[in-house]
Amino acid sequence: MKLPFRNDNRPDQNGARSSASRGITPEIALDGSAAIDVRGVNHYYGTGDARKQVLHDNHLQVQPGEIVIMTGQSGSGKTTLLTLIGTLRRVQEGQLNVLGQPLHNLSQTNIGALRKRLGFIFQAHNLFGSLTAMQNVRMALELQPNRTSRREENERCAKMLTEVGLGERIQYKPGGLSGGQKQRVAVARGLVHQPDILLADEPTAALDEESGRQVVTLFQREARERGVAIVIVTHDNRILDVADRIVKMDFGKIARDTNLNEAAVLGEMLSQCSVFSGVAISTLTELSRSMTRTTHGPGDRIVTYGDVGDRFYLIREGTVSVKQPTQPGGNDFREVAQLGEGAYFGETALLTGEPRNAHVDATTETVTYSLDAPTFSDVMSQRKSIDEEVRSSLFAE
Repeated sequence: MKLPFRNDNRPDQNGARSSASRGITPEIALDGSAAIDVRGVNHYYGTGDARKQVLHDNHLQVQPGEIVIMTGQSGSGKTTLLTLIGTLRRVQEGQLNVLGQPLHNLSQTNIGALRKRLGFIFQAHNLFGSLTAMQNVRMALELQPNRTSRREENERCAKMLTEVGLGERIQYKPGGLSGGQKQRVAVARGLVHQPDILLADEPTAALDEESGRQVVTLFQREARERGVAIVIVTHDNRILDVADRIVKMDFGKIARDTNLNEAAVLGEMLSQCSVFSGVAISTLTELSRSMTRTTHGPGDRIVTYGDVGDRFYLIREGTVSVKQPTQPGGNDFREVAQLGEGAYFGETALLTGEPRNAHVDATTETVTYSLDAPTFSDVMSQRKSIDEEVRSSLFAE
């Protein structure tokens, strides 16, 4: 899936108007096409002196057909944000649109109608103990405005339960099911009414590897075939491969939003840079998720001659012109090189500690990814240790 990228359109230190974002982050769509659109959302628990802020200025968009996995330590705000998206809590500050509906000023009646288009999978299952697996799943259909016959609903529920591996447990009540089986009933209930958005809180936590894979394969099918937007809160590293993006939350704020396909491309591009010779591509792919993406317009100055070197740059798209003074210390500059996709610059000043030795200007609309000086130095140190390890092994007795 090809995704656009965020464009903050803010001036950089050289006055050029460019966009920059932390990590490999999708662009904010302005046409209302996003299934989920979170902008500047804050949230608080408690009142008075006990009031505590748990979400801080969060921005997130999820497109139809996209699977976003949300990770982070316990208490980082993942579930709170998920329940806000799911209309289970009221938006206090900021804007939150779901399926084109503004939750911050939506009436309770319209919220009720919107919920019928959402699918929920709760970590605590929330099954009714007096109902069978079939009846628990059918509840999601009974809430829909356009009902079918009871026979058709039962067939639909039975099919969904079979797809999550519970075809022989349809008439079992929760008391006769294991924790993993209860979780799969909850998954079936969240999917049976074919929601436009699926919100899942630890949907595979109680499942073994085979059952967990069965469930996330269903999620992938719903995303690819029906365009369902899916947000999964999880600590389960076994299912990260199904994500289009991974959003990491720290202390109530989205700290990183990574497009995994783009991270893989950048890791491969970094591996072709001689400056990173000896660094494993898996390490570079992981490193790419920390890079800052910036869009530069034609003529924007990316690097200024004489400035302190503080970043390493990789060109993802577009071309740049490298210009050096015709005489040392002079004000006349001449072009000495043009660089395009996959080329890099800025490493000399970082390696030597000397000022920038050239201007670098965008000649077309250009996308760069960059590393700050401390991160670049860390990678260089790692490369050195790898080289030393190889040398040591060659000369070991």
